[in-house]
Amino acid sequence: MRLKSVFGVPKELKEDEKRVALTPDTIKILTDDKYEVYVEKDAGILCGFTNEMYLEAGAVILDTKEEIWDKANIIVKVKEPQKEEYPLFREDQIIFSYMHLAVEEELVKHLLKSKVCAICAESVKTKTGEHPLLRPMSEVAGRLSIQLGAHYLEQINGGQGVLLGGVPGVRPGKVVILGAGVVGTNAAKVALGMGADVSVLDINSKRLADLDLIFNGSIKTHYCNPTTILEEAKKADILVTAVLKHDKKAPVIIKEETVKQMKKGSFLIDVAIDQGGNVETMDRTTTLTNPVFEKYGVLHCAIPNIPSLVPRTSSFAYSYAILPYIKQMAELGSFMAIRDLDTLSSGVNTFRGAVCNPELAQIFDLEHTELSLLVGFKVK
Repeated sequence: MRLKSVFGVPKELKEDEKRVALTPDTIKILTDDKYEVYVEKDAGILCGFTNEMYLEAGAVILDTKEEIWDKANIIVKVKEPQKEEYPLFREDQIIFSYMHLAVEEELVKHLLKSKVCAICAESVKTKTGEHPLLRPMSEVAGRLSIQLGAHYLEQINGGQGVLLGGVPGVRPGKVVILGAGVVGTNAAKVALGMGADVSVLDINSKRLADLDLIFNGSIKTHYCNPTTILEEAKKADILVTAVLKHDKKAPVIIKEETVKQMKKGSFLIDVAIDQGGNVETMDRTTTLTNPVFEKYGVLHCAIPNIPSLVPRTSSFAYSYAILPYIKQMAELGSFMAIRDLDTLSSGVNTFRGAVCNPELAQIFDLEHTELSLLVGFKVK
């Protein structure tokens, strides 16, 4: 007899985190199918989702996080659990959220100690190599990076006083984007829409060719190497870095010497900061309330949860993306779904006290155990 799926949505505890994992309309889909969903009081209030809206959707509202973690066998979150949640972990409980465990060693230790099943949303991968749960937040982050940059180019906000789109007779601002993935593509889309001069750098020549077609030749593309990075960084009014290696720490691409040669009052945003970051001079993270710091005359932005600047849009996007997977867990049973569905199993990083992700095991010098040995998953 399979274990009944009971979902819990706790209030996010990470600093400045305003998103919620499930919106009322997605919860109604679950409760209409007779699945139980518990939501912590005021979990969605910062997104405009009231407790009454969740009650109308069929959820049960509980007052404390302790009650949520006690009643639910599947915890659905946006960001990684925080230290005050570690004591609430239970053996074989599933936590499904963005975790970025490559830079969260203490969390890894607690997941292993408590024998929790950690499904990392950023690790979920389709057979075609796409990351369907990372994509929506990457889209939001890419677009926001340019909005923030345009704001901080204003002199009153510490910038050099550049209008990103320029005006007739005055050149527009220069946007340089490192990484032609989902973040970079969406950053380019907004930058072009605002009238900027846009360059995108990547080591994947085919991806650069695709972008050239997508944008009908309206952006400049460059093969990414140390020479072009330095040349383009020196021209940039806004420099966006978005280079990730999935399940590994982000590579450092922008060196300190490069930052020193950038324009005074330019804006540098590291969208890969939640995975360790691409910029050597990003020696601290920043927050929604204090987004930037200045170093060598350049404004640095390193917000690890940047989509939380627009929590309502981000919550809808995340909730819609994760819903098919939690429905599959409810319909098949949690561990049957992990065993039988390749896409879902790809997100399992820890299970029953073992590390199931080989990259994570390598980072922390831990033993790697195939998921098949723990849940009877047929290796293909």
